[in-house]
Amino acid sequence: MNKKITLAFFYFLLSTLITWWFIQASPLYTSTNQKLLSCGIAGAKWGIQIFAALLLLKENKWEFIKDIGLTCFIGSLILLPFAIFSSAFGINGTNFFLASLLVAVAVMILMYAISVRHSRLSKLWWLGWLVCLAIAITLQLTVVF
Repeated sequence: MNKKITLAFFYFLLSTLITWWFIQASPLYTSTNQKLLSCGIAGAKWGIQIFAALLLLKENKWEFIKDIGLTCFIGSLILLPFAIFSSAFGINGTNFFLASLLVAVAVMILMYAISVRHSRLSKLWWLGWLVCLAIAITLQLTVVF
């Protein structure tokens, strides 16, 4: 179990750092408050899922948390090309930003469904995450921007 906890922590930590770099590299954010709020919203949807898993799951909770941590990490890795190209070469167009974000979200939706299935959880877990994702996107579009 300790290995699963360590991996989950590692995945979420790296995801947070990469996501912050992605946000920092984007020209769409005009203030530090916007950047912090955006990163906070992104993290909150994962925090809700971790809290729910800790509270509601009896078996395989750490396996599931590790798996969704990996999902989050892979989604963040998809954001890396934008962060690198923006930081190193100044290539940071809106289309590149949005395409990176859309691909990352699509991959995470699929991987989260696989994590739910792997852990033999109800599809309601996946639907719950989709609701969190929809709320997060709505907040990003209405509160952040």
